[in-house]
Amino acid sequence: MKNVILLTIDALRKDSLGCYGNKSGLTPFIDSLQDKSIVFTNAQSIGPYTEASFRGILTSSYYLEYGREKKLSSERTLISEVLKQSGITTAAFHSNPYLSAYFGWNRGWDVFYDFMDVEVSDEVPYVTGNDLNKKVREWLSSYTRDRNYKPFFLWVHYMDVHEPYMPKQKYVDIVDPSIKLSRKEMYCLFRDVVLKRDVSDESKVKLLKKLYDAEVRETDDYIREFFGILEKLNLLQDSVIIITSDHGDEFNEHGGLSHDGKMYSELIDIPLIIYDPNRTRGEVCDTLVSNVDIPPTIAYLFGLGKVEKFEGISLLPIEEYPKKGCFGEAISKMGPGEKETDKPIYYYRENNLKIIYRESDDSWEMYDLEKDPRELNNIINISSKAEKMMEKLKPRIRRWERRT
Repeated sequence: MKNVILLTIDALRKDSLGCYGNKSGLTPFIDSLQDKSIVFTNAQSIGPYTEASFRGILTSSYYLEYGREKKLSSERTLISEVLKQSGITTAAFHSNPYLSAYFGWNRGWDVFYDFMDVEVSDEVPYVTGNDLNKKVREWLSSYTRDRNYKPFFLWVHYMDVHEPYMPKQKYVDIVDPSIKLSRKEMYCLFRDVVLKRDVSDESKVKLLKKLYDAEVRETDDYIREFFGILEKLNLLQDSVIIITSDHGDEFNEHGGLSHDGKMYSELIDIPLIIYDPNRTRGEVCDTLVSNVDIPPTIAYLFGLGKVEKFEGISLLPIEEYPKKGCFGEAISKMGPGEKETDKPIYYYRENNLKIIYRESDDSWEMYDLEKDPRELNNIINISSKAEKMMEKLKPRIRRWERRT
């Protein structure tokens, strides 16, 4: 039995990666993994920000399944709980407050280190990838010192792409050597533009995107370093590695910045790669899949059967994965803070059609992603398929209120 490793990169857009068509060379290492990977081209997140998305990634359930919850419901089943009960060692390393022990994400882990005891700054409010890798290396070295160690599941979450966009100068130089900003100037862009969602100055939005790209390039090096740790410890050949993100980031595609409560492609479309060093060739899967399918896939890789509370389906074997639609939901909030008056937003995608419902103003949108990949032309009032798509989404709206 192989080890399974889940690498998640916060706020990483799918279109930042070369293996998804980006020509800027931002992810040379991740792109180099293609020959031994399955690359999913139509993976969808179930939500546009961390709290919404990670319920899919780690519990195979949807954000509002049990209503509006601040902490993780005890009714949800974490993949760590399933694996630990089956005798598999589980370990997690990340520094995202929304996924901390305080909010209940520490259930089922033999090792759960959320770095909430580490002091961070306003400029870099998380533990950087190199420090994260050091902690992971320490644990892996200790755990595998005994060569009779049990198979393990390891989750590592990188925050380095996330705002504030504060990349090191050497990575800025790779993206655009003409950019010479001090750390203070970078942070002021975050404080005065990103936080205020101010898209009035197109040049500042473009500058923010370049800083974001530099952080993507920097994070690719952290992933390279992580793989180097596995190789040095002779673990790479015995591990399957899943690489994905929880959501993307917006740069004025739909009038905003960051990752608010919207359901457009720049936030919902995610990279999803399953790397197996023992594969003889790479494979591309164009099937529409969801990140609720990640926990069942991890269970499958460990030889476990179907988990009752998991709503997703194992991505493996891919020839048995059914053709189906993808659903997602979130609170349609603007900015990092959620208000009690914020209302839910939902989407459903089937093939190249996506429909969105906003509860706040009882409005519908629909897009043909093949003809309109930027989602600029709402066809809800002119498409003959609109009614059918609406009927597929309606049963999911406020469904928790109908429970007895």
